[in-house]
This record gives sequence, C-alpha cells and structure tokens, in this order.
Amino acid sequence: MKKGQVYEGTVGKIQFPNKAQVIVEGEEKDAVVKNAITGQKIRFSINKVRKGKCEGRLLEVLEKSPLEKKEIVCPHYGTCGGCLYQSIPYETQLKIKEQQVYDLLSSVVPSFEFEGIQGSPMEEGYRNKMEFSFGDEVKDGPLALGMHKRGSFYDIVTVNECRIADSDFRMILTATLQYFQQEQIPFYHKMRQEGVLRHLLIRKAAKTKEIMVALVTTTQQRLDLTNWKEKLLKLPLQGTITGILHIWNDSLADVVQSDCTQILYGRDYIEEELLGLRFQITPFSFFQTNSLGAEVLYQTVRNYIGETNERIVFDLYSGTGTIAQILAPVAKKVVGVEIVEEAVKAARMNAEKNGLKNCYFLAGDVLKVIDEIEEKPDLIVLDPPRDGIHPKALKKIIQYGVERIVYVSCKPTSLVRDLQVLQESGYRVIKAKAVDMFPGTANVETVCLLSNRKCAGNEPKSELAPDLGECRDTAESAKGFLRKPDTHVDLTLDMEDYYRIKDQEKQSNK
Repeated sequence: MKKGQVYEGTVGKIQFPNKAQVIVEGEEKDAVVKNAITGQKIRFSINKVRKGKCEGRLLEVLEKSPLEKKEIVCPHYGTCGGCLYQSIPYETQLKIKEQQVYDLLSSVVPSFEFEGIQGSPMEEGYRNKMEFSFGDEVKDGPLALGMHKRGSFYDIVTVNECRIADSDFRMILTATLQYFQQEQIPFYHKMRQEGVLRHLLIRKAAKTKEIMVALVTTTQQRLDLTNWKEKLLKLPLQGTITGILHIWNDSLADVVQSDCTQILYGRDYIEEELLGLRFQITPFSFFQTNSLGAEVLYQTVRNYIGETNERIVFDLYSGTGTIAQILAPVAKKVVGVEIVEEAVKAARMNAEKNGLKNCYFLAGDVLKVIDEIEEKPDLIVLDPPRDGIHPKALKKIIQYGVERIVYVSCKPTSLVRDLQVLQESGYRVIKAKAVDMFPGTANVETVCLLSNRKCAGNEPKSELAPDLGECRDTAESAKGFLRKPDTHVDLTLDMEDYYRIKDQEKQSNK
C-alpha cells in the first residue's frame, strides 16, 4: 500500500476503541482505519505508512455490516463525530465492548475472573452534560451549534436531534442557536482568533432534574444577554433551570474554561443524587456523564473493595470525591487526592453537606501529595485520567503494599499498561468487570480488583472467559448498602488543618 492511494476493503477485527483492521484483496498488508465496523465494506485512503504499518482514513461505507440491524433514529449519525455504534443493537454493542476489554486484559493477565459487562440503565438520553461548539458546517456558512464533524477539527454540525442527551438539551440548543443567528453574533474563529461565541455548556441532573446553562464567549464584543436569558426561562422544559452563566474565555486552547464567570440567573451549580448521597456539580466539576450508569459503576467499586470497617482508604485521583464519599459510611477514614483545586473544594462541600466527617480531601499532584500524608492506607482506589497513572506515582503507590487495590479505568489500553507494572511488583489481578457508561459509542469503563500476593488468602475464586453468545442484562439500581459511620473525625479544609487534627489525635492518645 502507498500513501495517498485509495483502496476498498472489508473490515475485520476492531481493537479498542475504534481501530479497525481492514483486509484488502491482493494486498499483503492490512490497514488500520478508524470509525469503521466489523463486516463493513469501505473505501479509504492511506495517510500514513510507517515501519511497515499502514493507517488509513475512512472515505465511504460501500456496504453495511451484518451487525448493523438497528434503525438509526439520529439524523446526525455518520456526520457527527460521535456515536459510532448507533446502528448496532445494544446487546451487540455490549458483546463488542466485552470482547475488546477481555482481549486486552487477557493479553497481560495470565489468570483472572472476568465478570463480563454490565449495561447502562438507559440507552438514550443518558448524558447529564453536553459541551456544544459554535462554528459553521461549511466555510462561511450559517452559524452552527453542536458537535465537531467526523474527522474535522473545525467544521461544526448542529445536533438539534442528538439522542444521547434528552429533549431539554435539544430545546436549549435550538433556542440558543436561533437567538444568536437573529442577533448575528459571530462565532470565534480558531485560526484567525477572531469572534465571540465559543461554547454552550449544559448540565442536567438525572434525579433532581436541575439544569445549568453556561454560555462561553470571548471578550471581543460586549453582549447584553438579558433577552437570551429570558428566552431560556420561558422554554417548556421537563427539568428546571437553576442557573444561567456567562463565562469569558480568551484562551487560545479550544477547551471550555473560565477567565471570569458571571451568574445571570440563579446559582452556579446543580445538585445530583447518587446512591443516597447528594452532590453539588459546578460548571467544571468532574462528574460521570451518565448518572444512572455511575451508580452501577460505583456499586461495582464498593463490592470490589470488600470489607472496609476500621480501614483507612485512599481515593487517588478523586475528582469531586464521589467514590470517597460512597465508601466513607462504611470505612474508618477516607483520604481523597485530586490535582484540580475546584474539584477538591466541591468534594469538601459535598462531604460536609452529606454529613461525612471522616473524609479528607487534599489538593495536589498524587505524585507529590502522598509523600506528605502521614497516615498509611489499608486499601486504595485508583480512578486516574484517560492516560493512566504516571510511572513515578505508580511506583509510590505500590510501595504502600496495601492488601487490595481497586483500579477504575475509562481507557483499558492505559489500564493494561499499568497492570503490567503492578503485577511485576507483586500484585495479582483477581477479577475484572466492564461497565458500559456510553451506549452508542466505542467507550467503556473497566473495574479491576488487585490483591497483594504477600497477603494470604487472596486467591481468585475461578477463571471465567466471556460467553459472547449470551447478552448481559442491563444493570439494576444499586441501593441500600450505605450506613452511618460509627466514628467521625472533623472534615479537613486543607493540608494544614489535616496535620493539626492529626497532632490533636496524637496528644489525646498519650
């Protein structure tokens, strides 16, 4: 195969997340093409040849896959950059993800119990957060508001009928787009660094139905957003708008962030409920985007961590502290470490609101902060970003030598890399489970339980390869495991308070 040439081929196996092996008749080598489905016949161009490996770009689907048996309900499918699996029945989606996770894990783990995959309680309308971008679908075309066009960093597709979010998201998007089209406000051109409108951020709680809307713009033009605000408040939504924000962002990076935030209406957060606890979610809080799926995920973590009475648990990469707070009622003490200060502030506030006085949340890089914590953990939960754990941080985590580690990963390729290091250091993977939080897409969460071989009585119960001829049932709601803690310590405000409390404990024990 030669770079720049166009070929036709049949899609074979897909590696996580969406790298398809394409077989071309008469060619010795296969090509890797993203965003294709096993069984499709496609046309693609070769855009990279390196060390004998060929990578291509999908141009056209010539024949559908036998797997594509589901009626496509979203008119944006194929144009929008999301929802690769929307044409595949959900049961088959689960089988594909289950096989991908099992193949990755078994490539580095010699023996473990694989518990298959648990599906999302909702297949459509499951997202509690959407970040829409302003732009145009074609150069100098009308204003668009939605998602990036597949394979493009610049073109935007208006997704006013998107199915992974509910009707309230679509209604707010449509009203916002119509308003700014009428006002003729220009979008921000990334290349020219000119314009105003950048993003529309919407968050909606699945349980409380509270909605927060945030408009992100540059400071290049002063806007009076009173009429836009009133337009949103008059919409016949199923949920209730509790906050409308204007966020200024003059950064060159194409990300949603704030230089300054103004509250136009209500408050700058929504509240959500998970497993009997209540959480405040701010515009930039890390919070699982599928609330009902998060209950399934966190119940799995709770089951895997096992007995926590009189145990100290470290929740590393803790985000807004959801896992820490779910474990706190059945643990002696939980310490969460998170690098994003806003997330730590939210975690402390949420823990206080939930009456959890045995939670400590520390702001800083895990690599540095764990050296400053005087106490040692009995158990550790790891929930790192997509790229996994920094090698130096992982080395320090291993040095604790705890009996059990639960690793939660949103990118199984990063997970297996870290599992190799953990196994070389004396840990053994006991069991693992995939949890689907993202129906219609190629993404999946994985939960692994690891046990220290130096601790007795931690052998795996059995080996179980997945039965892919069998569909897993979708998850049931996880309830009833929480109880009040027997002992409490004061909630910390920062590292200084943490050590002050520890000193007081030492003095009282003398």
